Amino acid sequence: MDKRKPKISASRKLMLKYTNDRCSADDDDDDDDDDDDDDDDDDDDDDDDDRGISMMVATATEQLEQELEEKEVEKTKYLEEKSPPIHTSGMSAEDLQALCQDLHAKITVVDEERYNIEAKVMHNTREIKDLNIKVLDLRGKFKRPNLRRVRVSADAILRSLLGSKHKVSLDLRANLKSVKKEDTEKEKTAEVGDWRKNVEAMSGMEGRKKMFDAANQ
Repeated sequence: MDKRKPKISASRKLMLKYTNDRCSADDDDDDDDDDDDDDDDDDDDDDDDDRGISMMVATATEQLEQELEEKEVEKTKYLEEKSPPIHTSGMSAEDLQALCQDLHAKITVVDEERYNIEAKVMHNTREIKDLNIKVLDLRGKFKRPNLRRVRVSADAILRSLLGSKHKVSLDLRANLKSVKKEDTEKEKTAEVGDWRKNVEAMSGMEGRKKMFDAANQ
């Protein structure tokens, strides 16, 4: 298999040409007399840059067109070499079978190469994704410190905030109402009364009258 020499693309040629032109222009500027006016030098440099850029764009366009034509010629030449025209006229059945077997063998080889190339591309793509994920993890990685829970009283908080001004101890239970156990037991054992008597007393006209009088009071 012929090893082809790598070609430089038109964009790469343009970049190299632009770099060389800039270097040569800088060298020419260094060789000029120091007595020239700075403003005139800047204007001349701008004009030279504009003309140089327009010329490079035109040159790059021509090189791109030429490169496309060369690629098309190489493609046609490669297809003619790898797939020459087949003349089946005057061939016997055995010759045709042998030709078909030869073509099938070549197709199998090409499919194997295509499969291997696709597998390599998928493997490389997966590796690139994994590396990108690792880079992002390294950029945004933050190790959280181990924090210890500390219980601080209200007095300690006020002392840290107020300093020496805090002299009165804060007792949160001082203002709470004290409830004895006996009072809670009395509330639980309080007599509720017979609810049926209340219903009978409030039923009928007398009950409605009592409710009306209670509402007017």
